[in-house]
Amino acid sequence: MSSLLNHSASLVAFVRAVEAGSFSAAARNAGTTPSAISKGIGRLEAELGTKLFRRSTRTLSLTPDGRAFFDRVAPLLRGIEDSADAVRPSDDARGRLRVSMPSDLGRLLMPRIAAAFLARHKALELDLVLMDRHVDVIGEGYDVVFRVGDSIESELKTRVLAQLDMVLVASPSFLEEWGDPGSIDELRDVPILRYLWRGRSLPVTFADGSTVVPQGRVGLDTGFGLRAAALSGMGIAFLMKCTVQDDLDRGDLVQVMKKHRLPARPLHAMHAYGRLTPARVRLFSDFIAREMLSSAGSRGRQG
Repeated sequence: MSSLLNHSASLVAFVRAVEAGSFSAAARNAGTTPSAISKGIGRLEAELGTKLFRRSTRTLSLTPDGRAFFDRVAPLLRGIEDSADAVRPSDDARGRLRVSMPSDLGRLLMPRIAAAFLARHKALELDLVLMDRHVDVIGEGYDVVFRVGDSIESELKTRVLAQLDMVLVASPSFLEEWGDPGSIDELRDVPILRYLWRGRSLPVTFADGSTVVPQGRVGLDTGFGLRAAALSGMGIAFLMKCTVQDDLDRGDLVQVMKKHRLPARPLHAMHAYGRLTPARVRLFSDFIAREMLSSAGSRGRQG
């Protein structure tokens, strides 16, 4: 191991080449040349006495020894980088940031993420996965995830960024055909789009405790899909108000059941770093909190 410590630059070159998919891409990210990356990995292979890559003119893939070595070395290098990032006083996000957030929230925030956050933090690589499924933060290697609703994962550090207003919406054409329900009993008699979560349809719960289980013909597993279906006149959708505010302002969607209050839901930022939070995680979470605070249908940044 002591001899390997003399090859720290080669270790970094190896990990970067695997993550980038090629020597040339790794060189661009590191501000060096493909030849320097290749030579560094060659020295590392000579020290280890084994080949780490299968090289061809078109592809670059790991050997079994290379995969085993990467699986052990990459987390160590990331841990060193994260620890340095956490204690370095900086307002600049750098490195690779792997994020998961709900699909429709991502659609809403994407323009501002590109125009404001990425434009300011030039040294950051952002891997943004948009899905409503709850990912395994540690097992799937996420830096931070954003979730709407109650938090149940006590092993993660959780911060409430905002309280999001919820709303029931439908298209004008749908309401013309089915009518605008004025009571909870009337709501039960019209098609409500089913939000599918782990194979079951989630209920709509009002502030007074009344519950309606959607019985519409169409079920979808993302907020993005629910919004699209509502715009197409397929049923009433239960969504975050901030994600459909523009549709409401244009008249493409109409809010229904206005007199029946729906409880707000918290937006959480969650990660597994403990107190040593990398700057890229902290700065991105701060950015999302500010953006949500300024969005219609979002209020009360907390924590």
